[in-house]
Order: sequence, then structure tokens, then C-alpha cells
Amino acid sequence: MTFNPDADLSGNTTRRRGRTAAVAGGAGVGVLALIALIAGPLLGIDLTGLLGGISQPSGSGTGDSSVIENCDTGQDANENVDCRMAGAQLALDAFWEKNVDGYRAPQLIVVDGATGTACGTASNAVGPFYCPGDETVYIDPTFFDLMRQQFGASAGNLAQLYIVGHEWGHHIQYITGVMDRYPNDGTGAASNGVRTELQADCYAGAWIARMSEDEGPDGVPYLQPSTEEQRVDALNAAFTVGDDHIQAQSGSINPESFTHGTSDQRQGWFANGYTNGLGVCEQALTAADGDL
Repeated sequence: MTFNPDADLSGNTTRRRGRTAAVAGGAGVGVLALIALIAGPLLGIDLTGLLGGISQPSGSGTGDSSVIENCDTGQDANENVDCRMAGAQLALDAFWEKNVDGYRAPQLIVVDGATGTACGTASNAVGPFYCPGDETVYIDPTFFDLMRQQFGASAGNLAQLYIVGHEWGHHIQYITGVMDRYPNDGTGAASNGVRTELQADCYAGAWIARMSEDEGPDGVPYLQPSTEEQRVDALNAAFTVGDDHIQAQSGSINPESFTHGTSDQRQGWFANGYTNGLGVCEQALTAADGDL
């Protein structure tokens, strides 16, 4: 298990929003889904309309959100993926409150099918993403099934937390001015997009290394220390979402179109953050091309 079974998660503010829709999944999702996964969140546009044969919701208003219910303990988080996301919210806020002066928490929305955001439609076809426009992390947990079915990932519990931690890293970049210092300058292996994505991987690794140190209001740590098997699973997720691995699905790898970094880079910066802590993560932004 990843969460301490008796950890108090009752204070989470995670909410659910959206309408059930067959956005992605099964054999019908192919290379275009992979492109949408990578390009959509980076560019702040909705590319799910490119996915032929996949049902889309009519309209994409933000709609009402509801509180995630029955997610009160670590045991709930170990047994239910929605509760796991709610527990991750508490643990991540506790970590970043200690490490960023003036920290303000993002909202976390668990997407049910699809929902509109200030950055386009959130769904499992687009993948988890952070939207600066509303300071919210959006994640449809069925994306983890898509990772297993289409991307060859194991997508276990710690891999899921790595993905949420990565998106939290983008919020940190937004509130600390990194996004202003390294604005979107297009694609490519040395683009600002790749640099900020690798830093977010580093942030996620640094959090996972210390995640068992943050306690709830009852003094019980939210999370248990990760095991070697779990860390391998998280590294597998980092490998799976590398630009070169995803582009290889179409039979052609083009570094000039990279937006997130190669599989080796993503694993490397996750491991760097895990081993050396937050202090090393600035180097992901300033490293020379060959050192990214």
C-alpha cells in the first residue's frame, strides 16, 4: 500500500466535474490520441476533436462540481483511485507549503468523462494537465487505464502519484514565475517546453523521496515510504510518456517536435530529484542541450 491506512484524508478539497462520455479507450485510440496527449496541454488547446471515431461531449462548459465523497482515510485511497487523487492533493499541499514561501494551493478536479476548462477540454484522451488560467490540475483517472492499454505502462499507485506530482510541479512553476521566465517558445529538444516538463519531473521525484514525512492533522503521515518496486513503476510511467517513445508508435521520431523530453531524460530528471532533492531541479531549466 502507498497510503497509511489510518491517515486522515477528510480535509481534502478535491472535487469532481464533468459528464460521462466515451472520450477514449479500447482499440480505437491510436497515434492521434498520442499527439493530443502531448500537444494539447502544452499549447493550451483542445485537440481531442482530431480523434476520429471517439465520442465527444456536446458542449464543454465548466459546469458544476461536487465534493469527492467517502474519501476519508488512507485505506480509501489505497482502494479507490478517486480517493488516491484526493489524498495526493493533501500530501502535495503539505510538501509544497514547507518548500515555497507564500504557497497557494491549486484546485484538483477529478474529471468524469470530459469537462471544459480555461485551457480547453479535459478528458482522458488529452491526459492530466495543469491549467494556469484557473490554477487547477485536471485528471480523469481512466487515463491510467489508457496508459496500460495503449502506452504499455504498468501505471500502479506510485506511478499515478508521480503523474499528479508532475502536474503540481507546473503549478509551482506558475506561482514562482518560472513560466514567465521560460515562456512557450515552440517545440524542439532544447525548447522551454521541454525544460519546464523535465523540471516538473524533477519536482515529482523530490516530493516522492520525502512524501512519507508529511503528516495529517492527527499526526499520522499521509504516505508510506516508497518501495523499490513502486519506484520502478513510477520510472516506467516516466519512460512511457517520453516524446521519443510516443513518436515511435507512429514509426518516426522527430526531435524538432519534442515538447516533453525523451524517455531517458524524463526518467533521469525524476531520479535526479528523488536522489538530490528540490535544489537540483533548477538545473533542468539552465542545462545545455546535451545535459537536459
